[in-house]
Amino acid sequence: MPASEFFSEYEVFSKKTDTSPMQHQFSLMAPNEELALVFAQENFMRREPVADIWVVKRSQIRKMDPEERLTLQRLDNKDYRTAKGYGYLKKKWRQYEQNMLDEKEILSWGGNGNIDRRTEG
Repeated sequence: MPASEFFSEYEVFSKKTDTSPMQHQFSLMAPNEELALVFAQENFMRREPVADIWVVKRSQIRKMDPEERLTLQRLDNKDYRTAKGYGYLKKKWRQYEQNMLDEKEILSWGGNGNIDRRTEG
């Protein structure tokens, strides 16, 4: 039996702590999942401590075909979903603040004849 039929390709993922994300580390060849995990531990755990290791047979990983990848492209009318879509608000807010009424202007609306009767004595 040729080695290419006996061995399968596996992808090794690990995470350093229980809360950290899984990261792809390397690929390896092994005859089965159990030995792939042993090889991954031997290969990886010598270098640094890990909280978990995943070994996945490469043939079990599904990737998107070219037609499916086209669905990932953003539509042109979705700028409002990104922060850059709201860039005009800073300028608009500045204009609003410049046009705000101050206390003096509001008090001037009362005219000269309106005197607060409570302050007369």
